[in-house]
Amino acid sequence: MTDPVHDPSAATPESPVGRVDPVAVWHRAAPDAVLLDGFHALKHAVRFGAEVLVAVTADRAAALALADELAADVRDTLAGLLTEVPHTTYSSLVPRPHPTAVAALAVRPDRAGNLAKLAHAPRTAPVVVLDQPRNLGNAGAVVRLAAGFGATGVVTTGTLDPWHPTVVRGGAGLHFATAVERLTVDELPPGPLFALDPEGEDIRSVKLPDEALLAFGSERTGLTAGLRARADHLVALPMRPQVSSYNLATSVAMTLYHWSAAGGAPA
Repeated sequence: MTDPVHDPSAATPESPVGRVDPVAVWHRAAPDAVLLDGFHALKHAVRFGAEVLVAVTADRAAALALADELAADVRDTLAGLLTEVPHTTYSSLVPRPHPTAVAALAVRPDRAGNLAKLAHAPRTAPVVVLDQPRNLGNAGAVVRLAAGFGATGVVTTGTLDPWHPTVVRGGAGLHFATAVERLTVDELPPGPLFALDPEGEDIRSVKLPDEALLAFGSERTGLTAGLRARADHLVALPMRPQVSSYNLATSVAMTLYHWSAAGGAPA
């Protein structure tokens, strides 16, 4: 599908095509598109194959300087996508302006494709399950961790939308590097479910298989009864007595590291 702003036949790496008003394209696409908020979100989305519909910046020279420094592999692609607009225009398009003054809209990955990735057997890396998470920023941090460790995907249960703009911002656009979906407990992909619970077996004595589902409850209420009943194994992170809990993202990081230490991804 051809980018409605960028015509590859007429553009150069240094001069994006401006035939179509990017603001008009933005307003048409925004209701169904994924907001990529900031340079790093756009950089990661492009690296992992996102279909970017429109990208704007209040300072194109500064954005491309960042690309030269931090994303040389996609620098020319970013140069072809980014259109400079006045700062007031940029600010009107996003709920909270990013320090890099870059924003873009991308097509959300196909749900059927994500579900196929999550259910594929045999898996080579676990699926992270967040059981009724509440904090959007924490959910985004988990997506970023999952992408970094090469997890198969991140699944949320409950009402939180894992593609909410604040979650995508927290994930720095790495939703496009892993499969992210919202499911019910009954819809979880197959595989042995290892749920983190204070009453579980010390995780240091447990080998987490590549096909595992790794489930984490909310910091306040822990696992829901439904997911706890579905669990095949309860495991616990080591914790000093009288310390009540770890941050959700910290718990996920510790668990994924424990899995990866046995030789799992990244390659």
